[in-house]
Amino acid sequence: MAETIKKVIPLNRVEGDLEIHVELDRDNVVVDARSVGTMYRGIENLMTGRGPLDGLVITPRICGICTTAHLSAAAKAIDMAFDAEVPDNAQRLRNVTLLVEQVQNDLRHLFLLFMPDFTAPRYAKAAWYPQALQRYQVVKGTTALEIVKQTKKVIEVIAILGGQWPHSSFIVPGGVVTVPSDNDIAQCRHIIRAFRRWYERGILGCSLERWHRVRSAADLDAWLDEDPAHRSGELGFFVKLARAAGLDRIGRSHDRFISCGGVDLPRRTAVQGHGRSQQLFPAGIYSPAGLDPFDPEKITEEIAASFFKADGAGRHPYEGRTVTDADTDDARKYSWAKAPRYDGRPAETGPLADMLVAGEPLFREMVQDQGASVFVRELARMVRAALALPAVDQWLAEMVTCETPFFQDFRKKQSTCGHGFVSAPRGFLGHWLVIEDGRIARYQIITPTTWNGSPRDGAGVRGPWEEAIMGLQVADTQHPVEVGQVVRSFDPCLVCTVHAMKL
Repeated sequence: MAETIKKVIPLNRVEGDLEIHVELDRDNVVVDARSVGTMYRGIENLMTGRGPLDGLVITPRICGICTTAHLSAAAKAIDMAFDAEVPDNAQRLRNVTLLVEQVQNDLRHLFLLFMPDFTAPRYAKAAWYPQALQRYQVVKGTTALEIVKQTKKVIEVIAILGGQWPHSSFIVPGGVVTVPSDNDIAQCRHIIRAFRRWYERGILGCSLERWHRVRSAADLDAWLDEDPAHRSGELGFFVKLARAAGLDRIGRSHDRFISCGGVDLPRRTAVQGHGRSQQLFPAGIYSPAGLDPFDPEKITEEIAASFFKADGAGRHPYEGRTVTDADTDDARKYSWAKAPRYDGRPAETGPLADMLVAGEPLFREMVQDQGASVFVRELARMVRAALALPAVDQWLAEMVTCETPFFQDFRKKQSTCGHGFVSAPRGFLGHWLVIEDGRIARYQIITPTTWNGSPRDGAGVRGPWEEAIMGLQVADTQHPVEVGQVVRSFDPCLVCTVHAMKL
């Protein structure tokens, strides 16, 4: 048997604690990979026995980054359980805050967590290295500092409409608890429009309208050659760096993508969903073979490689259990993350999945030609705001002219169930709850990182970013930059966990 090297990589510049265990052959090619979530998330057990509305206060505190996404998912689950109808204005306000949080996270991930890899010593001889260092050096980079400044401004929209950020609790079943004044809305529109101008000038290097005409790889190349501003903006510079570093050739996973939609359109709105969907981004399952409809009944969670006790095959989240098995001697178990599967197979989620399911031609062409890569994932994340910002501004404008209320009362049920799905910054976020005798009997949460960073399932099939690492050649085993670039392209977030200790 050929000699191999085993290496544990504690990954920095991710949200939370994560280890990547790899096995390298003599040519430093990854021949085995494991994603190890090192900490335990027990929020589901904390919910058991509580009143259904308690989730609106507890679940936004799961994460200080996607706090609005968790609040939205929790509220939508109760909406469904209690048959609560959400008025148009409440839907608009929910959508605005959800997308603002998404835009903020997309850009902070890109420029504060991902782009610093281009300042690594391995790239020091590249012609573009001094400029990358000037832009992306941690704490000092001009772009990094500007991103913090601008995203801090845009997140003020949530504080204005929801009272605070993070850990807001302004969304409730049947709507929202806040009724913004005309002055509040005007202030939010001013912030969004100023942010859009900055995004067009500094990130895209062109108007949103010009970018939307880029519908193929050939269009992208033509766009780059068209104007020096296109090449000098962050998008154009990223394309140059990513191609030079070969990021368009690494990071291919299972090429199966899941999007839950989750940004529901108001009944009366000028905003158009992709493919005439009732959501800004439609739900679906995409692979190069085609697009399939999304069926939430096909979701299961497997725990063959997770530190949880099993009593059979993978369970649907409504039947899910979170019973730890930390003292197990089962050598197959290596992570605190569960392994979500759709129709028995892994699926990748995130901005790229949203773009593919929505039918964005540039991204479909890229994935059909070469499969998903580090480059195409981060490209999707960088330009998702180009779709979100016009919708946000339109919904704010409609709040002024629309006379529908922001809340509609509902009748509680003693025994029922519901689920809430939203397109969180990192992809498909789902909350499932079962209510019995007026109390929460079961609560399960599947985060986007659980989809992407899942361990092996019962059939031994790797999770998405485990698979994306396979076959990767590492130039320097002491500084495996390539592994970090692949994993970070999924934007890992494991901060909803706590340290697990044996006493």
